[in-house]
Amino acid sequence: MKIVFIASSLAIVWCMRRHPLVRRSYDKDLDTFRHQYVVLACFVLGLILNEKFTVQEVFWAFSIYLEAVAILPQLVLLQRSGNVDNLTGQYVVFLGAYRGLYIINWIYRYFTEDHFTRWIACVSGLVQTALYADFFYYYYISWKTNTKLKLPA
Repeated sequence: MKIVFIASSLAIVWCMRRHPLVRRSYDKDLDTFRHQYVVLACFVLGLILNEKFTVQEVFWAFSIYLEAVAILPQLVLLQRSGNVDNLTGQYVVFLGAYRGLYIINWIYRYFTEDHFTRWIACVSGLVQTALYADFFYYYYISWKTNTKLKLPA
């Protein structure tokens, strides 16, 4: 499964950078999100809030914090453009659904395992799901009314 995940992630990045139709839809003027600050903040948070202060744990916490906010540049870009095509909308919805299923998994593990204590992953997952909430709302409204998905600017 990890090989499929990594391969599909690389295929998505390739499509965004090299596929002529997908690459043509990119608007550099709208993409002004300063991701460097988010990466730095996640790294500092990983240094401060971790389960054990070891190199592996600090980088694990950093990766979990970064995963929680990695969708922010995409959501900001979608909000600035206002229009969301079907493929992008469904991609974002499925990313959010993936995180929602993780939350169900954590609830199950909390009740079935004796020492389930991955509080960093749980809190970060809740933050990530909350970031998707606004998009889910507008996606649901557009699906219900059978109209094109538009986000407020």
